[in-house]
Amino acid sequence: MIIFRYLCRELLFATLAVSAVLLLMAMSGRFVKYLAEAAAGDLSAGILFSLMGYRLPGFLELVLPLGFFVGILLAYGRLYIESEMTVLHACGFSERRLLTYTLAPALLVALVVGAMSLYFTPTGAERSSGLLTADKSRNEFDHLVPKKFVSTEGDRAVYYADALSEDKSTMYDVFLAELGSTRADTETDYQIVHFARIGVQKIDAETGLRYLVLQDGYRYEGVPGQRDYRVMKFDSYEILLDIPRLRQSSSDRIEAASTLDLLRSDGREERAYLHYRFSLPVLVLVVAVLAVPLSRTNPRQGRYAKMIPAILLYMVYLVLLQGVRGAVEDGKFENPAVIWLVHPPFLILGLLLLGGRNWGRKPKRDPGAGSPQPGTEARHA
Repeated sequence: MIIFRYLCRELLFATLAVSAVLLLMAMSGRFVKYLAEAAAGDLSAGILFSLMGYRLPGFLELVLPLGFFVGILLAYGRLYIESEMTVLHACGFSERRLLTYTLAPALLVALVVGAMSLYFTPTGAERSSGLLTADKSRNEFDHLVPKKFVSTEGDRAVYYADALSEDKSTMYDVFLAELGSTRADTETDYQIVHFARIGVQKIDAETGLRYLVLQDGYRYEGVPGQRDYRVMKFDSYEILLDIPRLRQSSSDRIEAASTLDLLRSDGREERAYLHYRFSLPVLVLVVAVLAVPLSRTNPRQGRYAKMIPAILLYMVYLVLLQGVRGAVEDGKFENPAVIWLVHPPFLILGLLLLGGRNWGRKPKRDPGAGSPQPGTEARHA
């Protein structure tokens, strides 16, 4: 038990350290993307950290298997470099027992990855989608930035305000350009441009529709390039504001679907993603079998000698798993269970690499056991 606790502690510490670094790298890219959308006015800055929190399980289900794989290489590689593993083998600690001890923390990591994949990731994806939808449906002025052009959903209109009130309910020196329907006398959409000194949002109490009320301004309507523009001066002019709709792709919809919904669905994409969710915990166990023989290191080579080939092997494994899932979604394979055929070759490879070394220590044979004792032949004679 002392050796078991020692190995588990080394593995878990290395896994946590590697996973933390990988998680920081993965989340920083997504955070920069959200930050750019917030700077452009397409996203409210107040929901950035909530979105990252909801997306965290989706990162963990991919980061933890790689972190555990690299953690085994680093932890066992250090034991080989410092000759601790050599001492253990000399004392009768076989490679079979090392694999057994490794599978115990691997099972724990697989359970965490399974919980992320089957429950927390779809739940987080669903809540982040709802948060984005609610943010898109908020006040149009919440996404406006002073002295910056902001386009609306579908790029059919462009807003500009020289200044905004503190509660973003009133715009000053407003410019609004929108495209109208195609006129009968031309194939070009006509353009409508508004200039106003003040713009205020108004919500109808009965219908709930939102209007932009422009005050003290001008309205220009016509076809770009022609001179027959119509000009109208107004004291007050109301424009109906469209409520933006969040366009959710098919992959995002399936990702946000619960595991129970995927079990009930007969769709090709849903079944493929269901098998992929169950494959991630199995991935952890298979890479544990692969990492044990790949961690063998000669002290003269250094602990990082096999790191790059091992990571490349892991990337081939993960890319192949996702590629087969994509092929099933595209209809290239009829049976979605073909995803499970990806695991056996890598499991067999790990067992073959383990077979290159004696799994158990055979008892040493007595050198004199095969030769008769002195005087034995004479007594028999």
